Amino acid sequence: MHYDPIKKTLGNFFNSTPGLRKLFYRLLDLLLLRAWHVHRELNKWRKTAPEKAHILDAGAGFGQYTYYMSKFSDKNCILAIDVKEDQVCDCNAFFHKIGKDNVLFKVDDLVTFRKPNAFDLILCVDVMEHIEEDVTVMENYHASLKSGGMLIISTPSDQGGSDVHDDDATSFIEEHVRDGYGMDEIKDKLKKAGFDKVKAHYQYGTPGTISWRISMKWPMKLLNISKLFLIILPFYYLITFPFCYVLNFLDARGAHPSGTGLVVLAWKQ
Repeated sequence: MHYDPIKKTLGNFFNSTPGLRKLFYRLLDLLLLRAWHVHRELNKWRKTAPEKAHILDAGAGFGQYTYYMSKFSDKNCILAIDVKEDQVCDCNAFFHKIGKDNVLFKVDDLVTFRKPNAFDLILCVDVMEHIEEDVTVMENYHASLKSGGMLIISTPSDQGGSDVHDDDATSFIEEHVRDGYGMDEIKDKLKKAGFDKVKAHYQYGTPGTISWRISMKWPMKLLNISKLFLIILPFYYLITFPFCYVLNFLDARGAHPSGTGLVVLAWKQ
């Protein structure tokens, strides 16, 4: 399924006013289980972060995680990069309207982007599965972090990530170049890229996988058939959201022996 056109349609709708865009971010935070896991790791990092931290949002997309991090401190400096020029222009306009002068979006390619010893934190959410030259990007991350800096990656796993469960299946999201990472595989690649300390855990265990199908997969499939489904989407979520909220809570608070997603943390010594 082509996911980007649907994201663009939703983004255009919610971008008509800053208030609607903030609402859009809030809805994404509630519905997307990965946001629950990512926020949890960001909040842990925040407790020991430098007073004036430099942050890179690598592959920022709509900018929802940039917005979340921008609320940590006005002293922080956030650079958000993405390959899509229209999204970058759109995000710069929004953050300017809401007075976030410490945030800048730029068009750049993670395969070539490298800013030595510049960042205390690099966040990379749902990006690595789109990049063929993943080790090169990881090397760029390592070079761009300051000593003691931290990298947070959220990405599909090989345990059914992208909703692929056998060798003959195709990815739910056709823009992916890989269906998911093995936990040992991504750890080894990060160590090859220069990271000394790497930790990982599964997200989207049984509760999260059920929630994702209800809150994301089924609505996206219907929107892929017809945009008219946008009309009834609010009523759909009115019914399903309480159930999905409980499932997301259980997934974010629990430890999972397996899962369709990975949260990976790596530190530069």
